[in-house]
Amino acid sequence: MTDDVWKRAEIDSPCVKLCVIHPESRTCVGCWRTIDEISAWSRMSADQRREIMQVLPSRASQLTKRRGGRMGRVQGS
Repeated sequence: MTDDVWKRAEIDSPCVKLCVIHPESRTCVGCWRTIDEISAWSRMSADQRREIMQVLPSRASQLTKRRGGRMGRVQGS
């Protein structure tokens, strides 16, 4: 018997488990969501999540990349 209660047709989270918040933009440099979007994600509608997912790729180039630190180690691997 399967448990259909836990099967939900939702938009997956863009989280890549590399949670580093850019200090000026307050945006995660792993998934590119803002702190507000991350905290509200579970309460958002599927349409709201789709809208955010569509703009995430464009955010990557908007942030000034910092050298070294955790991102430098991960990218250098």
